[in-house]
Amino acid sequence: MKIDVLYFAWIRERIGEPRESIDTGATTIRGLVEQLINSDERYAAALSDLNSYRVAADQELVNFDHKLENVRELAFFPPMTGG
Repeated sequence: MKIDVLYFAWIRERIGEPRESIDTGATTIRGLVEQLINSDERYAAALSDLNSYRVAADQELVNFDHKLENVRELAFFPPMTGG
């Protein structure tokens, strides 16, 4: 399945792309993250610490064990701060 993946802030800077379409056989977001980390060191630099960023599936915050079935878009972004 193909999923559109968006990267924001320092995650985008480390990966070097604002968005891309990923072909994956992963069943969860965690599986997709592992696939990306194993594919290129840019992803390892940006995504290896799951506690340092958040993920949204089709614009809804979810955890990394969320199923990818029927998901069209993922967004990875750092936690936001207010002020």
